[in-house]
Amino acid sequence: MPVDAPLADAAKLTPEPAARPWQQLLSNARARLQGDIPLETHGTLTRLTGLVLEATGLPVPVGSQCWIRQQGQDPVLAEVVGFAGERAFLMPAGDIQGLSSGAIVTPAEPFVAPLRFGDGVEPPVSLAAGVLRLPIGSGLLGRVVDSQGQPLDHGGPLADVSADLLDRNPINAMDRDPVRETLDTGVRSLNALLTVGRGQRLGLFAGSGVGKSVLLGMMARYTQADVIVVGLIGERGREVKEFVEDILGAQDRSRAVVVAAPADAPPLLRMQGAAYATAIAEHFRDKGQHVLLLMDSLTRYAMAQREIALAIGEPPATKGYPPSCFAKLPALVERSGNGLNGVGSITAFYTVLSEGDDQQDPIADAARAILDGHVVLSRALAESGHYPAIDIEQSASRVMHNVVSREHFELARRFRAVYSRYQKGRDLVQVGAYMAGSDPQMDEAIRLQPAMAAFLQQSMFESASMDESISGMAAALGGQ
Repeated sequence: MPVDAPLADAAKLTPEPAARPWQQLLSNARARLQGDIPLETHGTLTRLTGLVLEATGLPVPVGSQCWIRQQGQDPVLAEVVGFAGERAFLMPAGDIQGLSSGAIVTPAEPFVAPLRFGDGVEPPVSLAAGVLRLPIGSGLLGRVVDSQGQPLDHGGPLADVSADLLDRNPINAMDRDPVRETLDTGVRSLNALLTVGRGQRLGLFAGSGVGKSVLLGMMARYTQADVIVVGLIGERGREVKEFVEDILGAQDRSRAVVVAAPADAPPLLRMQGAAYATAIAEHFRDKGQHVLLLMDSLTRYAMAQREIALAIGEPPATKGYPPSCFAKLPALVERSGNGLNGVGSITAFYTVLSEGDDQQDPIADAARAILDGHVVLSRALAESGHYPAIDIEQSASRVMHNVVSREHFELARRFRAVYSRYQKGRDLVQVGAYMAGSDPQMDEAIRLQPAMAAFLQQSMFESASMDESISGMAAALGGQ
């Protein structure tokens, strides 16, 4: 029987299942071509002073990425960090050796992920020149990238990523869920005495060589999280490979993203690396996952901002730090925490370098005020072989009373009291000036000190669960 004409026409219009991915690919390509493409503008390099480049005739906003091109030289990437009249101040992100006056400055093209067969409907893509967009997506899991989103692990180009902005509008504080859930870090002293909550922002304060990176690695290895984002900002370049191979290992690397901006990177890239790591953590949090953000270190981020601010003429305010440094810190830190209406979370650990073990360092003091707790590492404990060298007396978790039971909190309070009592009378005990029986509480502290010291020490290859930590603390107090 002949087929009716309307039915035959409908059959022709209905695409075959095999042709639908091709049609979607063509549709995505047409959507990109329909967008407005602005005319290209360019300026001229006129001055170079220290790390600051000056260009004229470049009408682009602050934060825009530009290419500096000169014949016979590789192009140099720079970012607009300020302006004065018609002069734009740029901070280079590469080697400026060989540049001269008159070089052409053009806005950089944004990162646009290539079209792939099989992708669904693509979200709108902005082709505005100069606006920094970096690759963000699930394709970053298991990869090591730099501040520009370029792979460092020789694993080929990134896949399953999209171009996204680094800066996002902050979440309304009233829309965030409070910190109410306990997070197991695998470290006895933290679980028992400085309990961490999911969505908390915690700082590790210490001088150089006291064990910040090792403690950070322990938390990366043992903390329960869906995704781990590591930002190595301004630290030794050697640490990048060691962190990936020795600390993360093969089992944790598949759920981790490492953003590396070592000490030899320009200050612009160090700041961008911290913002990039935070943006990646926000991406996975918005997908409903629990993210662990480790950033080493917050001080190097502030130092990078100081270099840029002083170079463009901002006056120093506090021990050489301009006011913009203290404005950038909370803007970065406040982006972590619990997500919108309880969807996803970012638990963040920031290391803070206390120069000369000075806890009143301006950056350390500012960070302590904006974080939800601080863990202080003691050089004296580290020199005595006590690892992790956590100073229980100077450390505090501001959310502990909200995430633990009353019994756990009371047990931790008693442990602190006994430990502090011994520390105050330790000098008398060591010189033999204390007579046993003169103070019953001191006698108890002396008796319990070996068990408490053993409880606070832990190997970097040893993990302790929350229940084990609480029972160990109770045993150290003599079962009380």
